[in-house]
Amino acid sequence: MNRLTIPQGEFDLTRFPEDPRDQFRAWNAADEYLLRHLHENVASVDLTGTVVVLGDRWGALATALAAHRPAQITDSYLTQQATLANLARSGAPAGAVRLLSTRDTPPERIDVLLVHVPKSLALLEDQLHRLAPRLHPGSTVIGTGMVTEIHTSTLNLFDQIIGPTRTSLAVKKARLIFAVPAADRPRGADPWPKSHTLPDGAGPASGHTVVNHAGVFSAERLDIGTRFLLNNLPPIRGRKRVVDLGCGNGVVGLAAALAGPDAEILLVDESYQALASAEATFRANAQTRAEFHLGDGLTGIPPASVDLILNNPPFHSHRATSDATAWRMFTASRTALRPGGELRVVGNRHLGYHVKLRRLFGNCDVVAANPKFVILRAVKT
Repeated sequence: MNRLTIPQGEFDLTRFPEDPRDQFRAWNAADEYLLRHLHENVASVDLTGTVVVLGDRWGALATALAAHRPAQITDSYLTQQATLANLARSGAPAGAVRLLSTRDTPPERIDVLLVHVPKSLALLEDQLHRLAPRLHPGSTVIGTGMVTEIHTSTLNLFDQIIGPTRTSLAVKKARLIFAVPAADRPRGADPWPKSHTLPDGAGPASGHTVVNHAGVFSAERLDIGTRFLLNNLPPIRGRKRVVDLGCGNGVVGLAAALAGPDAEILLVDESYQALASAEATFRANAQTRAEFHLGDGLTGIPPASVDLILNNPPFHSHRATSDATAWRMFTASRTALRPGGELRVVGNRHLGYHVKLRRLFGNCDVVAANPKFVILRAVKT
């Protein structure tokens, strides 16, 4: 836990799930810059109307501004849980922040839009398209991000979709973005979601359609790690319950459904955009035998209830490299698997997942390897 000290007060903030080994803070200099700007410019930024916070990573902005009852819009279930925990810790009253996902209908009228620039330019594009019609000529739009996160393409999106855009000077390697809503902006249609047909060499899913909402990993094409996993799937027939853990657009779960027509398929992700993509992918291929679960990994899945888990774990948390998510996925998988159940993982060779899997399961075999990736198999004994 770390303490954020800003003009709005002092707040003890953590990421979610809380982990004493986690060395990353729940905010960065971009959050601090924006909050100080709002305090110093209270006369020109009226927070008494409808305030919307987009891209708040762990709830720092929403918690600091809870007195103004903002709406927080995020793609992340984990962000929402962190926000709830941080609000409770700060003593904010219940319902002080309206939690919305990127798939929910935004507020009808937005007076102040605060944007922590997301890692995904596509997600920013999609959300600005969704929110721009809710702005009015008197709305205030301020973005924030680290200098390394704000590119010409970022500013172009604000300018094209919202209106005339400028940036601030950099402070502690962070920068602010100011955009003035222009009702006559010919912003065009939101290009998301997009779909494509999988090429040959995608295992059982070859030739099938994949649907991607903005911000989902590898939205434009099949990534090479997933392709490697699809070509090294274990037999699916005879497996009663199969989980695509961290499902993204659902392509691995789709392949499992096609290869095992009698299997129960469960697709799990913490991203609202990902689950919407996975559901759309299954609909596009007339596959109806699947469940979709939003949450923190396998939380809520009964112990010893799963026969096979397929996993391509992320090794980034926003812009920080970390194996914390993979470790939690592996630990939860061991609990969820039945005796004899299998976890099959694809990962970059250098990540050394085999060490963690042997520690957890007592075994780990290399199924396949190439110069970049390795497919690992661990069995619950």
